[in-house]
Amino acid sequence: MIDIKHLSKSYDLKPVLDNVSLYVDRGSLLGLLGPNGAGKTTLISILTGVIGKDSGEVTVGGLDLDREPGRIQSRCSYVPQTLAFYPRLSARENLEYFGSLWGLRGRKLKERIAFSIDVGSMQAFVDKRVAAFSGGMKRRLNLAAALVHDPRLLLLDEPTVGVDPQSRNAIFESIHALSREGHTIIYTTHYIEEAARLCNRVAIMDHGRLLALDSVPGLIAAHGGKSKIRVVYKDGREECILTANPAGDLAEIQNSGEVLKFSVDGPDLEQVFLNLTGRELRD
Repeated sequence: MIDIKHLSKSYDLKPVLDNVSLYVDRGSLLGLLGPNGAGKTTLISILTGVIGKDSGEVTVGGLDLDREPGRIQSRCSYVPQTLAFYPRLSARENLEYFGSLWGLRGRKLKERIAFSIDVGSMQAFVDKRVAAFSGGMKRRLNLAAALVHDPRLLLLDEPTVGVDPQSRNAIFESIHALSREGHTIIYTTHYIEEAARLCNRVAIMDHGRLLALDSVPGLIAAHGGKSKIRVVYKDGREECILTANPAGDLAEIQNSGEVLKFSVDGPDLEQVFLNLTGRELRD
């Protein structure tokens, strides 16, 4: 669906994207992780045609970004972190307006609005003015508005920022449903547990470079580091053991006959992220 080769972009001679190559399969759900300034937003902005690239090749659905940006834009939808709708209108009126911008009329427009309302779980408040919505309701409308024209590619930028757990779960269910229906989704987030829960594959970026790309188990195996075995012995002594071979070391510990109890903490996606990008604060 998306094929990026040697993509680069600089501002004032400072590289923001540095020779990024990335392939996203049709129908997959890719998580895009990285600290502030990693290049995630620039990458998404280039894919949507908002900004130009300096060099490299980008194709989306077999269409070349340089030659056919309009056709690519008609097949994708960007859900920004900033809420993008009209608060004085109802949710339904917003969907009608955005659908009309895409040239939808009559029965087709009604069908797409009904689909978007269903995906956003907005039946209970679709005819209420948006200004009175909660944060979670607004986020669900933000997603729904992006679906009116039936895009095949969805670019989601922090779609659950500031929402309650119920709305977050509703958005997750909507994203899973869209993925099952064959939509290709790129999901940008700072919530690492969201990427681990939702995504088929995860790409980790920093300083404009793609550091790793794999499934979550693959990333953990390659970059997660050592496991921790916490052991309490019968004499009351406690020990924490770092190991790359927890099964073997645990068998040896248990064979000693001196163990009262133990626990094993394996690495997770957050540990992978910190191992690759470091622990320094990014402002």
